[in-house]
Amino acid sequence: MEVLYLLVPIALIFVFIALRILFWAINNGQYDDLDTEAHKILFDQKKSSGQASEDDSPLEDSETQGKPQ
Repeated sequence: MEVLYLLVPIALIFVFIALRILFWAINNGQYDDLDTEAHKILFDQKKSSGQASEDDSPLEDSETQGKPQ
């Protein structure tokens, strides 16, 4: 039973720290724009000139090999 005198204050300290981190994140704008990152995966990004274009993708090349043109 005496262990509760140690565990309850430790638990309250952890809760206080978690709440401080949460409010810090909210005040610093971490949760301001939740939709942009979620929508980024739905749209293709333009590739830079150093990367292969869609015409050079290995998947398309392997699909078109062996088919009559």
